[in-house]
Amino acid sequence: MANSARPNVLFILTDDQGPWAAACCGNPEIRTPNIDRLARDGLRFEDFFCTSPVCSPARASLLTGRIPSQHGVHDWIRGRNMPPDPARYIEGFTCYTDVMAEAGYVCGLSGKWHLGDSVTPQHGFSYWFAMPLGYSVYQDAEMIWQGEVGRYPGYITDVITDYALRFIEETRDRPFYLSIHYNAPHSPWTGHPREIVDSYEDCPFKSCPQECMHPWGNPHMRRFLGDRESLKGYFAAVTGADIGVGRLLDRLDELELRHNTLVVFTSDNGFSCGQHGFWGKGNGTFPLNMYENSIKVPFIVSHPGRIPAGTVTQAMMSQYDFMPTLLDYLGLPAAKDDSLPGISFASVWLGQKGEARDEVVVYDEYGPVRMIRTQEWKYVHRYPYGPHELYRLPGDPGERRNLVDEQSSRPVVEEMRGRLARWFARYVDPAMDGVRCPVTGEGQMERIGPDHAPEETFRGFAEPPPGLASPLK
Repeated sequence: MANSARPNVLFILTDDQGPWAAACCGNPEIRTPNIDRLARDGLRFEDFFCTSPVCSPARASLLTGRIPSQHGVHDWIRGRNMPPDPARYIEGFTCYTDVMAEAGYVCGLSGKWHLGDSVTPQHGFSYWFAMPLGYSVYQDAEMIWQGEVGRYPGYITDVITDYALRFIEETRDRPFYLSIHYNAPHSPWTGHPREIVDSYEDCPFKSCPQECMHPWGNPHMRRFLGDRESLKGYFAAVTGADIGVGRLLDRLDELELRHNTLVVFTSDNGFSCGQHGFWGKGNGTFPLNMYENSIKVPFIVSHPGRIPAGTVTQAMMSQYDFMPTLLDYLGLPAAKDDSLPGISFASVWLGQKGEARDEVVVYDEYGPVRMIRTQEWKYVHRYPYGPHELYRLPGDPGERRNLVDEQSSRPVVEEMRGRLARWFARYVDPAMDGVRCPVTGEGQMERIGPDHAPEETFRGFAEPPPGLASPLK
């Protein structure tokens, strides 16, 4: 067992896992015994929010503690992930892995990067087994190891777990940080182990009602509504990742590292599998949406002997809070930067108090769509013209009744709109402002910068490319 004053960190990130897609989150239909095991051994957040309901912006915010209108990643990265001309979309920003590497941690990645330049280790990582793009087939997939692209036989979820276990074996005597970024349960919802898929044959899927097509529903995804095979594939992908989680936890136990290891489990963004009448996340509709299933994800932290076991919190934490919280928990210096919006939730992790904010509010953005969320209210503002939305969540958790145009709601709308505008005015970098970006959900082609203005970097709607199920990554 490593003799370290600071704990190791295992950060497990799934891809497109809805906040409903785990048994410990209240879904009796999906099998996640190892995610549930983490929840029994640690703390689960019921209200953990993405900074943006799509992959790359959310991942950039987790690493940097910045909102998309500060780091400039506003949509899933479609361009310049691979040679001959890769771009590093978060270069120049300090990530928590930079701080950890400087403090002596060995940092490893196994899985999806999707922040540009997938070939080159960066931001403190020295071990780098990465997915070339932001999506992949599940059988015999391409991965990058030691700077070379190769095809790896077998189920990609298992392969990512294998290389994560290899890293643990190689660094077990030194303090380590390991990111395990599964592609699951991202599309395609095919290629998963047959025995897992078949085990859902008789599932009624009551947790995923296939509602009538949303009036804004993305037509590329229409074919998945009512498709039981896709539901079986999504559930199988989650269970496949859960098996990987179990292998990682078992190995930590075998090496006597578990009590010296903080394990974090979460996802990049949420997902709907028919709820509200669409399949997808924030770009499952156009205009882009901020439904709870899109902006919330499972979030569990577990560290035996330090984080109280079997606890659940209603504290509202955002991905922009993760960097300051993790560094505080590890006793590492946080960035002295007043432009960072996050605060530390380490006291909540440790069970010292129930809330980390005096005023419980979170904010989200996806290009020109912005949201403010309190325990009671959610207000969504679409710049410049709308439509806007207001929901009173305690009486309408399914967000079925938009109150924004009701006369009685005008004071709430005015208050929420003002708070939203003031918060973003405080934190936005004008050069990276998402309100100026024509984000459609079809991908970001370039890094915003002197050579690429915001309005020139995003792809408009197009027919889906051949091959991988859906262009919406």
